[in-house]
Amino acid sequence: MVDPEFVRTMARYNAWQNASLMAAAEALGDEARKLDRGAFFRSIHGTFNHLLWADEVWLSRLTGSEKPSVGGRDSASYFEGWTHFCARRRQRDQAILDWAATVGADWLRGTLIWYSGSAGREIGKPRGFVIAHLFNHQAHHRGQIHAMLTAAGARPEDTDLFLVDEPR
Repeated sequence: MVDPEFVRTMARYNAWQNASLMAAAEALGDEARKLDRGAFFRSIHGTFNHLLWADEVWLSRLTGSEKPSVGGRDSASYFEGWTHFCARRRQRDQAILDWAATVGADWLRGTLIWYSGSAGREIGKPRGFVIAHLFNHQAHHRGQIHAMLTAAGARPEDTDLFLVDEPR
C-alpha cells in the first residue's frame, strides 16, 4: 500500500499544494484570510494554522522534532502573522521532504507508538497507515482551504495529484 516512493511523491505534492494555496491566499489580504467563513476552523488562516500544527505534531512523532508550542484546541491561532506563518510552512514542507527522502520499506513496515491527546491514550499503528493518515489529513484540510479561497475569488492552481511532477 504505502512504499517509499509514495511517501516521497506525497511530500512533493504537499509542498506544491501548500505553495499554491499560500500564493492564492496572499492575494486576498489579511482581513479576508481571517474572516470567519463558517468552516470548522472558521477561516482560511485558521485552517492553514491547524494544518501546519498537525504536520508539526506528526513530524515530532515521526522524527523526534519539537512539538508545537500550543495544543490542539489552539491550533487555529498557532501563528497570528501571515509572513511568519508562511515562513514556518515552507520550513516544515522542506522538513517533510527531507524526512521522506530517508524513509525506507523496512521502516514503513514497523509500528509507530505515540500518545494521542485527542484519544487521551497511547496508540500504536503500522507506520504505513500513519503516513497515509498524514497525507490524507493534509489533503482534507487543503480541500477546505481551496473551497474558501475560490469562494473568496482567489485562484489556486490545479490540485490533481497526477500533475505533481509536471512542468508548470
